[in-house]
Amino acid sequence: MEYRTLGQTGLKVSEIGMGCEGFVGKSYEQVKEMVDAMEAGGVNCIDLYTPDPQVRSNLGRALEGRREKFVLQAHLCSVWKDGQYQRTRVLSEVQEGFQEQLRLLNTSCVEIGMIHYVDSLADWETVRTGGVMAYAQELRDKGVIGCIGMSSHNPEVALAAVNSGLIQVLMFSVNPCYDLQPADEDVEQLWNEKNYEKPLVNMAPQRQALYETCQRLGVGITVMKAFGGGDLLSETLSPAGKALTLYQCLHYALTRPGVASVMSGARTLEEVKQSIAYEQAPEEERDYAAAFAALPKISWVGHCMYCGHCAPCPVGIDVASVTKFLNLTRAQGMVPETVREHYAVLPHHAGECIACGACEKRCPFQVPVVENMRQAAQVFGR
Repeated sequence: MEYRTLGQTGLKVSEIGMGCEGFVGKSYEQVKEMVDAMEAGGVNCIDLYTPDPQVRSNLGRALEGRREKFVLQAHLCSVWKDGQYQRTRVLSEVQEGFQEQLRLLNTSCVEIGMIHYVDSLADWETVRTGGVMAYAQELRDKGVIGCIGMSSHNPEVALAAVNSGLIQVLMFSVNPCYDLQPADEDVEQLWNEKNYEKPLVNMAPQRQALYETCQRLGVGITVMKAFGGGDLLSETLSPAGKALTLYQCLHYALTRPGVASVMSGARTLEEVKQSIAYEQAPEEERDYAAAFAALPKISWVGHCMYCGHCAPCPVGIDVASVTKFLNLTRAQGMVPETVREHYAVLPHHAGECIACGACEKRCPFQVPVVENMRQAAQVFGR
């Protein structure tokens, strides 16, 4: 298992994490069996959006004796009322629900306190000023949560939260279909078939800006909906018009700027093991470039996907990294200090490009690599 640092939190998380969907409706013995497989495979990050008390209790029991081996992303504002899940911004309910979560998990603290499901700017303002954020900060200051996160499906809202400096972790829906959709406060528009009737071209600018801003500011991204609720894996349901594989979806999410871990929505023990098996999968099974280039309803022509097909460069330039740093400066309209320093330590720089064009011939997306290298050399001065 590969581990990544989650932004500036200092936490080391497995690049394959687990959502809690698979624990719903399971017995303690089944939950323990899944946690055993996660520990054996090196998975150490678990998202806990569901407030189902049975899930929390079973997981708490399953973690006994090994709690320190796992990073828990526990949600605030996700509560259990009248036998079902509800999202709330009522501070007393948020406080009571979170304390109940700690009790059921049999733990005194969690590594990430995730403010649950903020998809509108008005709701973000409520969270920011209405007591929820202050409560999260109080929990952090007391050491009850290690850092503050927020989950969202809307890049406009997520950008506002990231730029505020109030969150250190963002849980966001990342996959190659959702990334083509513009910001919308209605999450169901992400999978609305009407939005995929016409061919879609290139990533929505706000989404690209979000990922690059997270990387620049050190806000770690944990990914939800990497498989589009399973639709992307189905020939008939995929909004892309063609099925993708589990490994292609995971690899796409893990190659976005800022991403540290993908929360796999594994619902069975076998699916847990399939997600973990990504770590040993050969590069050709992870590779999404050829599949994406052939999707009938989507085009990424001219857009760098950081897929690495441009390599090897005859003079040793890491073209994908240089392009990523160039895009970070474009998104910011300047050269941030951290980007400048990361570029500086590359063993080879864009100014060394000999314009041979070998990279462009290999690129599945027709990216003007030589021109990007010229611009990078100008921007960074080498």
